[in-house]
Amino acid sequence: MTPEPRPAFGWRALTPVERQVARHAAEGRTNRAAAVELGLSPNTVATHLRAIYRKLSVDTRVELTLAVREAQLDSDI
Repeated sequence: MTPEPRPAFGWRALTPVERQVARHAAEGRTNRAAAVELGLSPNTVATHLRAIYRKLSVDTRVELTLAVREAQLDSDI
């Protein structure tokens, strides 16, 4: 049985690493700080953030933070 394809938008569209990056960004960490904690380069974190913004239809870190908080209340992440 093949797994269902990942949706294009919403929390289920995010990869596990993108979810981690989203949480770090929502906690106020810089790209550099998130990169150090996750063992990634700051450029990779920035790439993940662009994908996260697109998938969640947000434009700023503030909007991302609000989306993460809402998702945590709804247990989506």
